[in-house]
Amino acid sequence: MTTPQEDLLPATRRALLHRIAVAQAEGRAPSLVAAVVRGGRTVWHGARTSVDGHAPDETVQYRIGSITKTFTAVLVMRLRDEGLLDLGDPLEKHLPGTGVGEATIAELLAHSAGLAAESPAPWWERTPGSLRPELSDVLGEQPLLHPVGRRHHYSNPGYTLLGALVEELRGAPWEEVLRGEILEPLGLHRTSGQPQPPHAGGWAVHPWADALLPEPLEDLGRMAPAGQLWSTTGDLALFAAFLAAGDDRVLSAESVREMRTPATPAEVSDVLDGVTYGLGMQLQSRDGRLLVGHSGSLPGFLANLTIGVEDDVAAVVLANCTSGPLLGAVGADLVRIVAEAEPRIPEPWRPLREVDQAILDLAGQWYWGTYAYGLRVTADGRLALGPLTGNGRRARFRSNGDGTWTGLEGYFAGELLRPMRRPDGSVSHLDLGSFVFTRQPYDTEAPVPGGVDPDGWRGIG
Repeated sequence: MTTPQEDLLPATRRALLHRIAVAQAEGRAPSLVAAVVRGGRTVWHGARTSVDGHAPDETVQYRIGSITKTFTAVLVMRLRDEGLLDLGDPLEKHLPGTGVGEATIAELLAHSAGLAAESPAPWWERTPGSLRPELSDVLGEQPLLHPVGRRHHYSNPGYTLLGALVEELRGAPWEEVLRGEILEPLGLHRTSGQPQPPHAGGWAVHPWADALLPEPLEDLGRMAPAGQLWSTTGDLALFAAFLAAGDDRVLSAESVREMRTPATPAEVSDVLDGVTYGLGMQLQSRDGRLLVGHSGSLPGFLANLTIGVEDDVAAVVLANCTSGPLLGAVGADLVRIVAEAEPRIPEPWRPLREVDQAILDLAGQWYWGTYAYGLRVTADGRLALGPLTGNGRRARFRSNGDGTWTGLEGYFAGELLRPMRRPDGSVSHLDLGSFVFTRQPYDTEAPVPGGVDPDGWRGIG
């Protein structure tokens, strides 16, 4: 892969290089490699290394740990989109006999199934997967630690179950399905379950001395869907572009957007920290922007994939050390550097191709009681409702083709908007999930719930 470095300004490239240089030096990483994606393609690649005369490029494999979970989640969403399962289905319906079958597919994806964080000892990341040949070996005697669906509790065994679900419904090994349904369509030719040269070696760095210790490289066996994969910044840049925009060969933009939507009960600390989890994707609020993606770690390796969807910028950062640089912070900073130095250029405004007078009649100012709202008809043929002053409930609506509209987000998600018309066809009021919106505050000609005082508006004297 050739990275067109001229796509970013020299000052931006230097700021990116400076950030990863600080991370590698202060984090004492044997090597650190990064890439930035904008507009769906790689626009920058950088690397820092402790080895003189050689720096890893975008083709060198690193172990990516739990970023593997996002790949597994995409496979499950494909099964949903094909109608082979519903996210609300209990696991037992498709994969019987696990002992935790009451948990739904969505709860497993969102880490809210109540499962333990890890498999029973010995620690699965530093021991052969052959020690856990069956699902029962991964789950142990007490797999549930919390009530199903009540709290977010990150679970590696939960993604082992999802990998087994994929194998059950596809009738093929998880990695074979992964290659045929994600890696090959997206061109991720340097992503694999086992390391392929050139690849980095995994190291532990002594916490009190500048000394190294090689880490073991284990085949995770049954735990593979939770963290087995090796990949490169080049491949993960392509994967980041897919997670931002979708690709109908793999998963639609709408389904990818669903993965990026919060789907799990939040802990109080998560609310304070501005972090939550979707369907196989981590979400966080940082520097006033929403970032989505996933982090990963296994002995000897750290990995991070961060996407600023609104900024159309993504970052991939990989290092070959067990601990050290905080790659989540590095990834977020790389996104911020590009987004602030070279803000996204918006698409040109374009008018509607056709104007439907019946829809145009809905545009303008409306009142819910005394709250003033504006309703706009957007160029994509949808309606956008929002408060005229301050913060308040806002949403976009899609047409149902029968004169009604369905809310797409926020408080009004799934709610029905019905324009109510007079005998002459003019719009009397809007009914939005039983809320009555009128052209004037408490319009006496509209069926305002509770009625309107017949003496009307008055002063205080």
